[in-house]
Amino acid sequence: MMMEKHISVVIPNFNNALTIGECLNAAFASKYENFEVVVVDDCSEDNSIEIIRRFPCKLIRLESRSGTSKARNTGAQNSEGEIIFFTDADCLLREDTLSIINGTFTGRAPEVVIGGTYTRMPYDKGFFNIFQSVFVNYSETRDIENPDYIAAHAMAVDARIFRESGGFPEKFLPIIEDVEFSHRLRRSGCALIMNPDIQVRHIFDFSMIRSLRNAVKKTCYWVRYSLENRDVLIDSGCASAELKINVISWGLNLLLLLWWGVSQVNEILFPVAVVLIINIFVSRRLFRAFFDTKGAVFAGLAILYYIALYPLPISIGTFAGIIKYLSKR
Repeated sequence: MMMEKHISVVIPNFNNALTIGECLNAAFASKYENFEVVVVDDCSEDNSIEIIRRFPCKLIRLESRSGTSKARNTGAQNSEGEIIFFTDADCLLREDTLSIINGTFTGRAPEVVIGGTYTRMPYDKGFFNIFQSVFVNYSETRDIENPDYIAAHAMAVDARIFRESGGFPEKFLPIIEDVEFSHRLRRSGCALIMNPDIQVRHIFDFSMIRSLRNAVKKTCYWVRYSLENRDVLIDSGCASAELKINVISWGLNLLLLLWWGVSQVNEILFPVAVVLIINIFVSRRLFRAFFDTKGAVFAGLAILYYIALYPLPISIGTFAGIIKYLSKR
């Protein structure tokens, strides 16, 4: 029988009253027995604390607003588990999530960071929520043996290794601190491993506007970080080569269509079709994931959104990131 290591589930919280209850319900519904839950509240102004106190978890309240990295680090420092599993206040563990984490660590050296991902079907079933969940699931599990980073919405790490690493960067960008942490641990000799069976259900509550804003924000910070680390072109998770080709294809076809609109030379439409076909071929596995998740109608709409509209916020975020990077130099 496999020994159950003590796992500490560390959850940062800031004004997540709408989701933290579901998050903790799911955590304590785990079939795994040897675990604790540590919630670190980063000075919430809603009724999060009232909800958290209904559950048998360890609650730590920061004295001043300090950010997600500080909250995660504080939770880890006050945890007792052999393994620390980081997730978010809008993520729901499955009943077997902790058991799979324990099994993945069994027999491995401790110098490893193990990642999971979102379920393809999120908690909330709207189109933009499903699109985002499938996109993240697919992007994060394309390379399970050598991922570029492990996302903190489902990250498991040996407690000793985490503490020796210094934890997440507390003076950093507001997001993608898990990317910096992953890259730093890999440079120190730790292996990054993705187990696609470790899954959490995310609560998105996305409308189209929220979906587009999320893309702008994450792209902006990703570009800033990538420029600083000189790895802009790397094929990395949600910043995949497929997505970059999709954006380049969109921009190229936009220019070609504008040229066609001015010149009315129909031969210009041929390269438009060629670029579109190449882009579809490159992204074919993502499109198959859309189809496998929700069928042909959803896949058709998701492909149209991905090809025709999603590159716009990525482009805006890219330019914003470049400008912010140059302004800091």
